Amino acid sequence: MNADELVEHALELLPAKDMTAFAGLWAEHGVIEFPFAPPGYPQRVEGRAAVHEYMRGYPDLLDVREITDRVLHRTLDPEVVVVEFEAAGIVVATGRPYRLRYIAVVTVRDGEIRHYRDYWNPLAAAEAMGGSGELNAAFSGGADV
Repeated sequence: MNADELVEHALELLPAKDMTAFAGLWAEHGVIEFPFAPPGYPQRVEGRAAVHEYMRGYPDLLDVREITDRVLHRTLDPEVVVVEFEAAGIVVATGRPYRLRYIAVVTVRDGEIRHYRDYWNPLAAAEAMGGSGELNAAFSGGADV
């Protein structure tokens, strides 16, 4: 799979709630980074196994029902793509609607994700989750993610 196809496939796996397959797209030593992560939230997850551990409880926190407004930007490097999208669904604990825009810079080599830099708005995510304490607890050890 080339970079475009792999990123599109990854975005299809989120509403399918197949976190095992999602994490399986990472190279053994692949990395996901969160440059805008608030204090207490992981800034970097290294390795396919760690990505799987991080993502496995995601559907128990957020019921992502659709990925909309996808725009894929090709770069001069065929192994690097930038994707913009919106995830929409429900916060499982509260039943509140969840709608958040993301931008990711993804490097794919040999059909695997080597690096995924995830730019999201932690203030908007905290508001959707019910507050910054809930967001931090959900993604930093207070839940199975």
